[in-house]
Amino acid sequence: MIEDANHIPAGSLLKADVCIVGAGAAGITLALALRDSGLDIVLLESGGDSDDAATQQLYAGSVADARLHPPADHYRVRRFGGSTTLWGGRCMPLDAIDFEARDYIAHSGWPIALSDLLPYYPRANQLCEAGDFAYSAAAVPGMRPMIEGFDSGLFSTDALERFSCPTDFGQRYRHRLATAALRVIQHANLRALPLDGSGQRVGPAQVRTLAGNHFTVDARAFVLATGGLEVPRLLLANPGRSGRGLGNAHDVVGRYYMSHLAGTIGTVDLSAARSVWHGYEVSDEGIYCRRRLALLPQAQRALHAGNFIARLHHPRIPDPGHGNGALSLLYLARPFIPREYAKRLDADEPMSAGAALGHLRNVIVGAPATARFLAHWIRRRNLAARKFPSIIIRPDNLRFSLDFHAEQEPNPDSRVRLGTDTDALGMPRLHIDWRYSQQDTDTVSRSLAALARELRASGAGTFDYDPQQVEAEMTRYGAYGGHHIGTARMGVDARTSVVDPDCRVHEAGNLYIAGAAVFPTSGQANPTLTIVALALRLADHLRKTYARTPEAASGITTRRAQEEDVA
Repeated sequence: MIEDANHIPAGSLLKADVCIVGAGAAGITLALALRDSGLDIVLLESGGDSDDAATQQLYAGSVADARLHPPADHYRVRRFGGSTTLWGGRCMPLDAIDFEARDYIAHSGWPIALSDLLPYYPRANQLCEAGDFAYSAAAVPGMRPMIEGFDSGLFSTDALERFSCPTDFGQRYRHRLATAALRVIQHANLRALPLDGSGQRVGPAQVRTLAGNHFTVDARAFVLATGGLEVPRLLLANPGRSGRGLGNAHDVVGRYYMSHLAGTIGTVDLSAARSVWHGYEVSDEGIYCRRRLALLPQAQRALHAGNFIARLHHPRIPDPGHGNGALSLLYLARPFIPREYAKRLDADEPMSAGAALGHLRNVIVGAPATARFLAHWIRRRNLAARKFPSIIIRPDNLRFSLDFHAEQEPNPDSRVRLGTDTDALGMPRLHIDWRYSQQDTDTVSRSLAALARELRASGAGTFDYDPQQVEAEMTRYGAYGGHHIGTARMGVDARTSVVDPDCRVHEAGNLYIAGAAVFPTSGQANPTLTIVALALRLADHLRKTYARTPEAASGITTRRAQEEDVA
C-alpha cells in the first residue's frame, strides 16, 4: 500500500516491526526483501513519485570548497526511487582487497570480507537488472580483446563492468510495493529520532510533512536508508546519549567522507596494437558489458596504491584537433547540457573563436558520420528501455585519452557536519568539507606511471601524459558524482566506527543504517551494486532478529516472490 503522509490523521501513532526511512536503492531493496517476512513494515519517503522543488530544497546546504564539491542538493534526489532516478547504471562488485586492512591505506579494513557479501551479489545484480553475476570477460562468450598483444603482470583487461537499464527502483518496483502487505508513506520527513526511556533504543520517530501534518512511528527497529550525506545529518541532528548526535559519542559520525578519484588524462596511442576494442559488448541476456584496465591486487600492494581502474576514452573534446564531428557537436551544445554533465566537457573553460570555428568545421565536414552517430544515440539511448551506456567514439588514428576511476583513502578530516542554517522543517542543514590526501594523489600517479611502463614494454602501445598534471586532473571534477561514502562507517570498535558488522549503530540497540555511509573504504567500484547487496544482507539479519515465527526467521521466501524479483 502506498499512501500520502498528508492524509494520515494528525497526531497519529503508527506501529511497526521495522520502519525504513528512505526509498532509494537501499530502502526499496530492504522493503522488497522483507515483504514476505511476516513483519509489519513501514517505509517512509520524503518525496513523491515525481520531482518537487520544495522537497528537493530540503537537501540544500553549504560546501567548504565549491571547486572540490558540487552543491549539497546535486547528484541526489529526494523522491520515490531516490538517486536511482538519475544514476548511470554502472554495476560492479567490490574486490577482495577492498575489505583488507592495508598498511599503506590509512583507516582501511572492513569487519566483514567479500565472502560475506558474495551470497547476496547475484540477487543484487538481478534487482539492479544487470544480468548474471559474471564480472570476468571469460564468463561472457564473444568478448573481444581490449588491446590485443597487451600482456601485463600489473594490469588485467579481463575485468568487466555491467550496466543496468539504468533501473529507476521507484518506477520499477512501485507496483510490487503497492500490492505488498506493507505501508509506503510518501511526503513523510523524519524530523526527530529520540532515545526512549531506557537510553538504549530509539523511537518513536517524529514525522512531519511540508504541508504541516505530523505523526509518530513506533517500531521495534529503525533503518536509515537516506544516503551517505543525509544519514549523518539525521544522526547529528538528534542528540543521542552523548548530546553530540546519535552514534557520535566518539565524534566519528560524518567523518571519513569519501567519493572516488576520477579524471581523464593523456594520450594512449594504440596504433601498433594488433586490434583494439574499447566499446560495449552485449551479453547473451542482453546486458551491455565493457572491459576495463584493472590494477591487480599484487600490483596495488607493490606500488602502495589504492584500487584503480581505467578505460579507453575518446580524445579530449575541447580540442577541435580530434576532427570528429560528433564530439564537436557535443561540445558546441554544452550550454544546453545539465551542469553535472557539462562539467565533464570542461564547460567552465572559455572557447576561443578559433576553437569554435574548428568545431563547426568538424561538424560540417563530418556531417554524414555525425548524422549516423545521432541516429544511433536517439535509437539506442533516448528511445530504448535499456539504454546505451555512454558515448563511444573510435578515433581513426587509435589515439585515445585515458579515463580513470580510483579508490579514495578514508580521511577523518574529510567530513560533513551540521551548518548554522535550517530548512523548512527546522532541521539544520549540512556543511560539506570533502578533502583528499597525498595517498590519493599517489594512488593515481603510481598507477598511471605503471600503466605507461606496461604498455610500452608490451609493444602494444604508448601512454603519454604530464605527471605534473595528475593532481589537477584528479580534482577537476572534485568529489565524483553521487558517490557519498563512509560517513557512518562499519567496524567492531565504537571509538572508530558508527555501526557494527550487522549495520547496527553501536549506541542504539534498534537503529540500523543501510547504504554507502557504512562502507569503511570506497574501493574502485561504483557503490550501487554493493549498497543493494548489503541491504539484502541486512534484511536477512532483521528477519532473523525480529521474526515472529520460526519460518519467517529461516528466510524462506515463496517461489512467487523469488520469481517476481527477477521478472
